[in-house]
Amino acid sequence: MFDTFFGLPLHPFIVHATEVIVPLAALLIVLTAVWPRCRRWAGYLPLAVSLVALVLVPISTQSGERLEERVGENDLIETHAALADGLLPWMIGLVLVAGALLWWSIREKRARFAGSDEAGPSDAARPRPRWVPIVLIVLALVVAGGTTVQAVLIGHSGATAVWTEDMSTPSSGDDESE
Repeated sequence: MFDTFFGLPLHPFIVHATEVIVPLAALLIVLTAVWPRCRRWAGYLPLAVSLVALVLVPISTQSGERLEERVGENDLIETHAALADGLLPWMIGLVLVAGALLWWSIREKRARFAGSDEAGPSDAARPRPRWVPIVLIVLALVVAGGTTVQAVLIGHSGATAVWTEDMSTPSSGDDESE
């Protein structure tokens, strides 16, 4: 199913989208965790972007396996495939942290709204735990960092697999005689 698109391998199309969306999701998660104003502004955006990235990861993996069947196996492609298999757990962690940040953001909004309503006892009168945002920041930094590092390693190994062989063989033209 994830083999070609108008006769061209689908993998490069999907991978380029994945390599943009995954770091974008990680950046949004970190900004949402460390910057309360961004958390209030972003709303569902970090969770939505991380869910899109989560969906793209298995599609990238499947299209890569189809491309591997076409071009054959070598050590560079095997390294790339092994690294690619490690991205999905990081993305699941990123989605979970995005969900927790959304929960915390909604809780903060409700507390602010209840605090502005002076009609009676409010949820804002209860002390909010200070450890929750700290834990969310640490989790966001760890998961976003791991996701980004994994994505960079996968992208680098894929580029190496594509370009090392092409760049090491001289062209068939008469460039050397000029």
